Amino acid sequence: MTYQPDASRYEKTNYRRCGNSGVRLPLISLGLWHNFGEIDDYGNCRKILHTAFDNGITHFDLANNYGPPPGAAESTFGKIFKQDFAPYRDELIISSKAGWKMWEGPYGDWGSKKYLVASLDQSLKRMGLDYVDIFYHHRPDPGTPLEETMTALDLIVRQGKALYVGISSYQPHEAKKAIDILRQLGTPCLIVQPRYSLFDRWIEDGLLDVLEEEKVGCITFSSLAQGLLTNKYLNGIPEDSRVGRHLGNGAITESQINEETLHKVKQLNQVAESRNQSLAQMALAWVLKDERITSVILGASKTRQVTEGIEATKNIKFSKEELDKIEFILRR
Repeated sequence: MTYQPDASRYEKTNYRRCGNSGVRLPLISLGLWHNFGEIDDYGNCRKILHTAFDNGITHFDLANNYGPPPGAAESTFGKIFKQDFAPYRDELIISSKAGWKMWEGPYGDWGSKKYLVASLDQSLKRMGLDYVDIFYHHRPDPGTPLEETMTALDLIVRQGKALYVGISSYQPHEAKKAIDILRQLGTPCLIVQPRYSLFDRWIEDGLLDVLEEEKVGCITFSSLAQGLLTNKYLNGIPEDSRVGRHLGNGAITESQINEETLHKVKQLNQVAESRNQSLAQMALAWVLKDERITSVILGASKTRQVTEGIEATKNIKFSKEELDKIEFILRR
């Protein structure tokens, strides 16, 4: 059966302008880091993408190494894109990244021009695309001059393989320098993608200020702390969790789920209940309360997680009392 997206999809979510660009992103974007690999059910992957687009989520975030194994998420997405989304390409923002190891040898990792150009070529083939809307350098490379890496991003745009570029996991001083270089090259940095959640607030120590000053967008990942800021782990580790899957590729580990952290999670859950939100919804809303955040990347293994994420955006205002209570819980 031919996929027909919901005709009212653009009435179901809100969008924010990305920095000073012409791009607006949905408050919730769909990330394909996990749950779209070879071990995952293709039909479920397809349903998740359908549900996202049917609810106005126009941004799908990928990377060369997403899976497992690396490359599998882009391949899965490519099949679904061809089957369902090709007619709607101009309604979508599709992003990919490179910066982590993808193949053996000295040219399959980090930030050289050789690696970034080759990696994006591979990504485009896996996804069946002529171009991506956003291409990121995935992490800083201490062994390659930043000028080379940024020049590679500039080249990729000039080649027509990406419309915009961004950086991910850069510290404030690194981001400032990268943004300056890209501006000088004539390819402005559209967006920065850092990790940010109630439990991981490092971007508050300078990065958000840099992005505000430079008028660059910000899209966060791991804002649910890999599922820790949900009700998933309140009663131990379920077998179908990322911990139970033993992915070993950056997902949450059993050691991170300790008694002290779970105590905080339970208290935060009480605050969420008082707001008539789930813990996950409050965690997303807490990130989005700051208008410097353009969008939050949501990973989903079930369609209801997508719809619950959209629902979270309907209440992103916090009273001073609620914020004070959250701070008290986190600092204990």
